Amino acid sequence: MKAAPRLVRRASADVSAWPDNFPALLARLYAARGATGMEQAQPKLASLLPPDLLDGMDGAVALLSEAMAADRHIVVVGDFDCDGATACAVGVRGLRLLGARHVSYAVPNRIVHGYGLSPSLVEELAALKPDLLVTVDHGIACHAGIEAAKQRGWKVLVTDHHLPGESLPPADVIVDPNQRGDRFPSKALAGVGVMFYVLLALRRHLREAGHFADAVPDLTQLLDLVAVGTVADLVPLDTNNRALVGAGLRRLRAGQGCAGLRALIEVSQRDASRLTAADIGYAVGPRINAAGRLEDMALGIECLLVDDLPRARDIATTLNEINGERRAVQQQMTDEAERALAVVSLDDTAANRSAFCFYDDQWHPGVVGLVASKMKERLHRPVIAFAPAEPGSDRLRGSARSIAGFHMRDALADVAARHPGLIERFGGHAMAAGLSLPAASLPAFERAFAQCAERWLTPELLEAEVVSDGELQSGELNRRHAELLRDAGPWGQGFPEPQFDGEFEVLGTRVLGERHLKLELGHAGLRLNAIHFGGWEGVAPRGRVRIAYRLEPDDYRGGDAVQLVVVHREPA
Repeated sequence: MKAAPRLVRRASADVSAWPDNFPALLARLYAARGATGMEQAQPKLASLLPPDLLDGMDGAVALLSEAMAADRHIVVVGDFDCDGATACAVGVRGLRLLGARHVSYAVPNRIVHGYGLSPSLVEELAALKPDLLVTVDHGIACHAGIEAAKQRGWKVLVTDHHLPGESLPPADVIVDPNQRGDRFPSKALAGVGVMFYVLLALRRHLREAGHFADAVPDLTQLLDLVAVGTVADLVPLDTNNRALVGAGLRRLRAGQGCAGLRALIEVSQRDASRLTAADIGYAVGPRINAAGRLEDMALGIECLLVDDLPRARDIATTLNEINGERRAVQQQMTDEAERALAVVSLDDTAANRSAFCFYDDQWHPGVVGLVASKMKERLHRPVIAFAPAEPGSDRLRGSARSIAGFHMRDALADVAARHPGLIERFGGHAMAAGLSLPAASLPAFERAFAQCAERWLTPELLEAEVVSDGELQSGELNRRHAELLRDAGPWGQGFPEPQFDGEFEVLGTRVLGERHLKLELGHAGLRLNAIHFGGWEGVAPRGRVRIAYRLEPDDYRGGDAVQLVVVHREPA
């Protein structure tokens, strides 16, 4: 039941706006992604959208500046993923930079408190005696928790980027580019980006009020964290987000990142001077996320707040070990999902399913999102993976991943509207969402979700595609062009990393780690090394193959070596 992807080439675009002396390959790639100049391809911070376009910003600045002036206790409430952790660190570091003297942070434990600012977390926060809560990367769906905080007399500022429900929570102020009617042109800000924007507006207000006797605090030192959270949360890298991520990457490459990120880059065995958005997505972000998945995200946030490098290295080592445990748990759960799929496949109608749900009463709720992602890639279908909210619980937590053309949060809203009471709570985005429901409701939910998918998905949407930027000429299959591609980013969601296709002769193969395939390929007189992660299917390819691939510098071999990273392979 593995979806066989179809290899298609991206439509060519007009490159006439690019100067003749600009690298032809980059002009072709940038134009195909809608960029007509460097101000769009590699935007600078000067091009950032202004903070005052965000609704609620004046109220947010007033809340924060009044709390700071009165030396009130501000508690930044984070979330248990990488975006939430970096947003929390940006909030704490930024408020302290701007002069706040009484700033703390808190983060829910996934098992103990559930998602976001819940009533149980509010009860625990009472010991801190906060005056103002600032939620980051959540809050727009935390009605009960915010109501509980308000009943205690606390002020609440929500900074979030998730889509709101039918009603807004009773917070004092909400800053969320995705709330209805918001004027901010970019709806792609991550939670960490929203918090950074709040700090930009607060700094301007404090500067105009004569608050800074000496130098105005430099908030660009927070952009390393903004870049990591933005990339890890898989939000589209539109022009505004690329400006933020590009600036953050430049800081990290220059060795100017915070101690925790430098330590995480080290333990990930990445070269900071050559760091890419892909390195953040595949190496740095998962190690931060691991704390919230299996342990307590407070450890991840501590890593991002500590300034002592030896201490940061100790925490990063622990996070690396937790990430190793996470990988083992994820592999076990994914294997179990594969076995469940094999049983389902015995039903002839299974191949026609438009969506899938997976559940095991022994699964860990912190890892179901990764299982859903793996199975979504495997099937090219919307997938939701469920686990008990805690061991033995009769409540399930689900994590959903979608495919292009199927808006996951809207789908859950449709199910909730057609079947009142079936879902207890839900929230999220187009491509990812979360939900909770009683275990007894799972069969009914699965039917309702499948019916929604059948209504919304067309055969064309269910056909997986691998999109290529066309062929590379033999003179482009070299180190110079590989480095050019690496440094031409940031690449990511909405501004995809270039990948190419072509026919090659298989000159040799070798299996690595039982799952991966190392290849030696021939093309136009060249001998090229290639790696296909997860590409071993039991039989070595022979003769000629057509592959889609990324061209990367081979830093392990050094010198002029390059490597083709295969993302798709089929007979020529």
